[in-house]
Formats: sequence, C-alpha cells, structure tokens
Amino acid sequence: MSFRNKTVIITGASRGIGKAIGLKLAKEGGNIVIAAKSTEENPKLGGTIFSAAKEIEEQGGRALAVKCDIRYEEEIKLVIEKTIETFGGIDILVNNASAISLTNTEQTEAKRFDLMHSINVRGTFLMTKHCIPHLKKSSNAHILTLSPPLNLDLKWFANHVAYTMSKYNMSMMTLGWANEFRKDGIAANSLWPRTIIGTAAVKNLLGGEVMMNMSRTPEILADAAFYILQKPSSECTGNLFMDEDVFAKEGITDLEKYAVVKGGKLFNDLFI
Repeated sequence: MSFRNKTVIITGASRGIGKAIGLKLAKEGGNIVIAAKSTEENPKLGGTIFSAAKEIEEQGGRALAVKCDIRYEEEIKLVIEKTIETFGGIDILVNNASAISLTNTEQTEAKRFDLMHSINVRGTFLMTKHCIPHLKKSSNAHILTLSPPLNLDLKWFANHVAYTMSKYNMSMMTLGWANEFRKDGIAANSLWPRTIIGTAAVKNLLGGEVMMNMSRTPEILADAAFYILQKPSSECTGNLFMDEDVFAKEGITDLEKYAVVKGGKLFNDLFI
C-alpha cells in the first residue's frame, strides 16, 4: 500500500518516536498532522510542533502542526477540523502521546495518576473516537497505538501499578477497536519495542547516558510502523506487535543499525 497523499495524525509527534514515525511516513508521501502540546521548546526535551513540521517539509513532505493536549476534547476536535480543512480526510491515526510515572502505590501522587489516565486512556480513547467517522471513509484505514503486549507477570504490576494499568488499557482498547470496526475496514493494532528507545525522555528523566547507550533509536519503531500501516486493513488487525516480530515477518533479522551504540548491550523495555 502506498502512503502517497494519505493523511496521518500522530499525537505527541513533536519529538522522539512520534516525530520519527512522521518523518518516515512523510518520506513515503504521507501528509503528516503533528498533534502535540509543545509550542515552546523545553531545553531538556527539545522539539516543538513547529520544528517537527519544518523537518518534515524540508524533506519534501506536507505537514500540519496543531497544538493539542489530548486531555481536552475541544482541542482534539480542533485537530480533526483543521486536518479535514487542510487535507480532506484521515487515513491513519497513530496514538503515540503518553505520560509515565514509574512509582509504586504509596509514591504515586493523585495528580500523576490522573495525568497518566487522562492522557494514556481517556485522551487516546477520545482522539480515536473523533477520528472514526473519517477513518470509515478511507480505503485503507489504520489505528496504531504505542502500547505493550498484555503480559500479566506480577512484576509489571507490583512496582508501578498505576502506569501499568494505563498502558494495558491502551492495548485493551486496541483489541476492542479491532473487533468493533472490523466491519468498517478499520484496522487497529498496537506496537511496542523489545528494547528501550533512546529518546530525550530516557536521557533526562529515566536513566541518563547509561540507559541511552543501551537503547535503540526511535527509527526502529518508525520502520516497524511503516510495515504495519502499509498492510491491507482487512488483513492486519487486532495485533499487539513487538517491533522485532514485525521485522522478522518481513525477513529482517539484523537490527544492528538501530543500536545507539553499535555492538553494545541492549536493555529490555518494560513489560518484556
């Protein structure tokens, strides 16, 4: 399937994984809608919706930057309206925006619990809800959510149950949407990395340079997303994909080019 003139909404695409997916699909001819909060650069994280749009346009793609905090339904609706006004439809939604707090029950403040569930669960749900009427009109509609396989090993609940609940809710929504919208030709899948991904968040908030050096680059998820999203929506739906498994199905087993440190030790991501 070609991405030529296909319109893709990506939440949280001002940096990191979301931006990498946007750049990849733009290279393939897609129209990229960057729906994220950052309009001014955070020195620790870097990137805004405008800088991401500029990168896409510099490589010949078409981009639309729309400020959106997916906690607020009116901002979600505005993204949809501007997307339709600019590109005429929606073919793909990538639910990438997410909040994280790896804290146990006693250490999790109410505001952090609410933030994770407002973004990861409610925001993902509402963004998808408002895209559905337009996805139904697409010839190859896809919803791709960045969330993990449902691993019920107790260690993933004991240490950070609030975060685990929010991410597993995203994966359960994927399974629900795959069946709910199968008749409409809309695919719903999730994607998760085998290893940690070297983003600014990992460097500044979750482990520093040591963890960065045990990571893969965001491009591994961008390329995995490309393989998923080009498949016919009627045939590829209801999967909780791991990135390595996506590549294996394409006959690709050498993933060394994605390592931040070539030949270095890699650290498994959460839920693996």
